[in-house]
Amino acid sequence: MLDFEKVAAYRNTHNRFARKLGIVVEAVTSGGARVVKTIEEDDLNPLGRAHGGVYFTMADSAAGSAMVAKGYGAVTVNASYNFFRSAQVGDVVTAEAVEVKSGRTLCVYDVRVTDQNGTLLGTGTFTFYRLEEKIEL
Repeated sequence: MLDFEKVAAYRNTHNRFARKLGIVVEAVTSGGARVVKTIEEDDLNPLGRAHGGVYFTMADSAAGSAMVAKGYGAVTVNASYNFFRSAQVGDVVTAEAVEVKSGRTLCVYDVRVTDQNGTLLGTGTFTFYRLEEKIEL
């Protein structure tokens, strides 16, 4: 069994894109993960709302972190995301992934993205392909 704190630390140091966006893996469990980010000015689209790519990347990072907790590298093979509401500058946004299906090569995760008040901002479903490469923690 993997040490989930080490998995979170691994993701926080090895996912450069998420780190660049300020996305932090807060927790990893067997079958799930949670990431957080505070919305900043640089996250806004031309309409002054948090860019949809921020939510999508957070959801993908949460699901990917849950997948990596299996001890192997993985890549996203399919993703679907539904945008419901927008966060504002200063809001703390959380993406929480829960495993729906765990297969030998394919795993599916549902993700909910909420703000600090629990308001649902969006949902997604992410499918990952498990690689043969073991993660070295």
